[in-house]
Amino acid sequence: MDILINTGWYALLIAMAGDLVISLLLPVFYRGYSVLKMSISALGNPQSPVRLPFNIWMLLEGVLLVFALPALFRLYYPVSRGLTVTLAVFIAVFAVGACIFTCFFSVNETRDEVTVSSKIHGVGSVTGFMLFLFVPLLTAILSFKVKDGVTGGISIACFVLALLFFTLFVMSDKEELSGTVIANEGLWQRLNLLFMYMPLGIVAVKNIIG
Repeated sequence: MDILINTGWYALLIAMAGDLVISLLLPVFYRGYSVLKMSISALGNPQSPVRLPFNIWMLLEGVLLVFALPALFRLYYPVSRGLTVTLAVFIAVFAVGACIFTCFFSVNETRDEVTVSSKIHGVGSVTGFMLFLFVPLLTAILSFKVKDGVTGGISIACFVLALLFFTLFVMSDKEELSGTVIANEGLWQRLNLLFMYMPLGIVAVKNIIG
């Protein structure tokens, strides 16, 4: 059981770091794709030359995030059952809705093309992102409860920044804002992910080396 728990921390790190790296690496092989302007999900559209590796990664990321949940339970459940269950549910919904669903239900290259698949993807992705947005806040509260003020403070800052970049991401597709810096959908999404992931990344590293 201890081996499973310890492996969970590595799974968590690989899932989060891999998501950021893959979102920057695959565009190198996708001519016409803009890291600044296009969402990460567009890497898996039917016309994408990197669709297969992207979809395989999204499935793997979702599985890794679910695999990491026992490690988080072991760490935080004795501190607060309610907060720990909420944290696990939010991560699990993100793993399924924003990762695994992305593998099976792709979006099109542009938002103008709407299909059943893109609608399912949209619901899953939006739900997953909205819930995961509060993971840094939950991590902050749990960190303060275990007397880890440094991680708690960093997590609060990450929550504020993640909320800011999520807001910019949502606003980026507004027609009246096209041509402005706010239209950089891909940039805001990647920064949003960075700060959503960072608190859990810090917790994972501390448990691996500690």
